[in-house]
Order: sequence, then structure tokens, then C-alpha cells
Amino acid sequence: MTDTTRPDFSVDARQKSGPALKHIWNECLGAGRANEALRADWQAQFREAVTELGARYVRFHGVFHDDMFVYRASEGGGFGPPTPLPEPVYTFSYVDKVFDAILAAGARPFVELGFMPRELATETETVFWWKAHCSPPRDMDRWVGLVTTTVRHWIDRYGLDEVRRWPFEVWNEPNLVPHFWTGTRTQYFELYAATATAIKDIDPGLVVGGPSTSVFVPDDRYAGETQDRSSEHATAQAADPDALDWRPVWIEEFLTWCGDRDVPVDFVSTHLYPTDYAFGSDGRATEIRRHVDATSDDLTVLRDLIARSPYPGAEVHITEWSSSPSSRDAMHDTLFAATYITRAFLRCAALADSIAYWTFTDVFEEGGAGIGPFHGGFGLVNEQGIHKPTFHAMAMLGRLGDTVLLDAPHGVVTRASSTGAVAAVFFNYPDEMGRRPVGSESSYEATRRLAAYGPSRRIHQAIEGLTPGTLVDVEILDWDRGNPAEEWHRLGEPLNLSREVEAHLRRVADDLRRSTLEVPSTGVLVLDLELPPWAVMSMVTR
Repeated sequence: MTDTTRPDFSVDARQKSGPALKHIWNECLGAGRANEALRADWQAQFREAVTELGARYVRFHGVFHDDMFVYRASEGGGFGPPTPLPEPVYTFSYVDKVFDAILAAGARPFVELGFMPRELATETETVFWWKAHCSPPRDMDRWVGLVTTTVRHWIDRYGLDEVRRWPFEVWNEPNLVPHFWTGTRTQYFELYAATATAIKDIDPGLVVGGPSTSVFVPDDRYAGETQDRSSEHATAQAADPDALDWRPVWIEEFLTWCGDRDVPVDFVSTHLYPTDYAFGSDGRATEIRRHVDATSDDLTVLRDLIARSPYPGAEVHITEWSSSPSSRDAMHDTLFAATYITRAFLRCAALADSIAYWTFTDVFEEGGAGIGPFHGGFGLVNEQGIHKPTFHAMAMLGRLGDTVLLDAPHGVVTRASSTGAVAAVFFNYPDEMGRRPVGSESSYEATRRLAAYGPSRRIHQAIEGLTPGTLVDVEILDWDRGNPAEEWHRLGEPLNLSREVEAHLRRVADDLRRSTLEVPSTGVLVLDLELPPWAVMSMVTR
């Protein structure tokens, strides 16, 4: 549209300085488990995440799980009981294939050290379809030997300079007893200390951190050595969860404990999910949906806590984050999730060193494979590799530069210091939503209620100082374009796709609104358009 009114914002693309913009969204992406990374489709989708989204690291569970065959205390031929070996041996052929593929794609592993091999575990088959063993080791020296041998193998294979660039995270969500850990808080701290010390003994330049705990809570459920569900009852009954005082889990205690013992902590890791659960006195889980800016609030609290800790210079890595912690949440497949994560990432860009979206792919088997092509999996792409709206949102964020020219309430304009390219992302998280998050839903049909929220949002933005004749690519993701789950719904939500329908959904997924503008002779580009509710827009100069 054409309008002679003054733009809401004006920015000069010639300015050389401005606040730095960390690309926290593509520093690291999450994935399910190491064994899934042996699949050809996983590897192809990851290569795309690197080339199209700019992913630099990937983190996953289970590098020591039985199906990677690293720790071998016995040998079996398949037709009889396994034969015990005189001493454990370590084999890395499967792990090497995974790490080789990650490096060949142009990225690096963010190494989560876990879970416990069956032959070292005090308890087995604690969580997931693939029966992870999440317990303290029977013998801490054997665990340290496993870690030490593995890290030394990686140094021999990839070189010390390379491995120094890999963060080593000790375990995953040890506060979630008995699923991800069957011991006490102190037992986890002891595991961390033994592991971190062993890694630093190999080389002081290796990077290690934790405690990789799950979510913030507003009660004392994790104040003791193990979870106390009775402390959650009031949270489950709270009329307004956002009025509660949400705090990180174990992190203050972890930093104090490590500081008192001079245990190395190079980075602090935790997981932030704004949708979680609290158990009531009747034993039932109540879903808690926190407000739309809960993630930025939590990060602000976390940064302040770390600044006052014995490790004020520790980096902050959120090694899992999404709109909810469920791999069966239909909201993950939607346009609404794309707008939500765009808003959150931009608001949190200065508050963390990375926020790993959980996950880049629906090739993810914690509960077994998903049922149907759009089953609410975490992925930015579904099992067939069809791009969800969240994929396009991440691609738009990835095109942004590293210097902020304008930080507006509903978007950002940036400049790339290396090329001078100007890029912007604008979004319309509808005003009618207020502080409400997108939440989670058990069916795609239930998510569609959000489509009624509005209104449209006018983007009226002037960018000065551009070279006349420069071409500018504009891309818009909205309800009618780039929304494959909605088309799948229109087709009757087929459980299994024909090749023709799969190809059709792939085309729909990538059919965004695209146009090209040309900078006029004045050198001033005026963007003036209406963004529909939930739309996300990208603009970048060629």
C-alpha cells in the first residue's frame, strides 16, 4: 500500500555501530539421541539445518547408551548369554560415524555425557521407549575411566584444537527423579565433580558445565535431595501462576557446592519450558501455562544469580527450549508456534549464549515414532522432512545481521558487519493474546482456536542510506502460505501419506509469500504493509 504519513520507525543503514545481536537461536539445536543420528534422513535433515538455518552445534542424549556400544564389559554372539570380558573395553565405531557426520555437515557436537551403560548402571530402563539407564554408576572410577577414554579418543581422532571447541555437559535433567536420575542431588553433584575434574585433567582448555536441570519452579519441590511432590500442591491450585516467584532448579546450590570445592564450571546449563506441570494433592498433574515472556524473565533471574555466584563469568546455555516439553503437543506443528518462538528469541538475544530449540527434527523416539505426519513432534521439520512454520521462522532469524540498527516492539532491523547487508524480521503476535502464551494442545484441531485472534498489524518502516537499485527480498509466512499442517487438516488428516500427498504438502510448506523490491533513487526503502495475525516477515538486501 502507498501512504504519505510518516513511518513509525526510520533507521539509517549506513550507521556502523549498534548493539550486537547474538544468534542464540542457531548456536545449538537439539536432537533426540545419538543412535538416531546414524539414520540417513536424520543426517540429511541436519545438513539442511546447518546450510539453511545456520546451526553451529547439535546436542542429543545417549552417547553412552547401550545402542551405541561404547562400554563393553561382555561380548555376545546373539545366540547365547554374553561372555564376560576380563576387563571392560571401549569401542567407538558408532559414535565416530555420528560425530564424523556432524563435523562433515559443518557443525560441532555439544556433548551431553550420558546416559549410564547398562553394565555400569545401578538401575536400568528408567525412561523412554529405548529404555535409557539414568542412574549413578556402580563404580565411579569406572565412569571416570569411560569419560576419560572417550574424550582422549576424540582428541586422537579430531585433534585437541577441535575438541577444545566442544562444550561438555554432564548429564541431562538430574532433578527429574526417577526418570533421568535415580540418585540424590548430592550424588549428581559428585558425578559432576568427578567428570569435570577428569576432563580438565586431560586438558585445562576443555570446556565443561552443568547441571542441565529442568525448568524453573515456584515452590520447594526440588529444595531437598529428591523431589517432594507435596510442595507442588499449592502451585497446582494457584489461580494465577504468573504471580508466583519462579526460580531455577539446583543452580544456586550447584554453583555454591562447586565453588566450595573448587570444581570447574565453564558454563551453566538448564532447560526452560514455559509450559509444565505441577502435581496436586489428588496425584493428578495440572498443566501450568506461564505468560508469553516467561523465558526472558527466567533468563534475567538466572543471569543475576550467576553474577552473584563463585562463577560470575560462566556462559549461559539453555540446552533445551520449546513452547512445551511434550513431543505430542500439536502446537509445535503450527504457525502460532513460529510466531511465538520468533518473539521469544528476539527478546532473549542478549540474555544467553545459546538457546537450543528442542528439536530440529521429528526423527525422535523418546515415546517411539510419532503417529502420523503431524503428531506434535518437537521438530522444525516432520519425519518426512517437510518444513514446519517454525523452520521458516528460524531461517528468517538466521538471515539477520550481527548489529542491531533498530529494536522495535514487533521486530528488528540489522546490519551484517561483514557484508553490509541489511535484514529485518517483523512479526504479529496478536494484541488480543495479551500476555497469554500459545500453550499446548493434544490435537491439531484444538490449536486452530488461535486463528481467531487479531488484529492485523501495520508495518510502516523506512530504511535510509541504501544504494539505489539494490534488490530487496521479502518473505512472509502466514496462515494461508507456508502452513502444511493446516493443509493436512483440510485433507482429512491422513495417517499415512501417499507420495503424491507428501509432495503436495512439501510444496505447500515452502510456498511463502515472496516478492522483490528495488531501492528507489532516494536510497530510502519504505516498507508499508499489513501483517495478518500470526504472520512473520523477513526482509534482506541482496
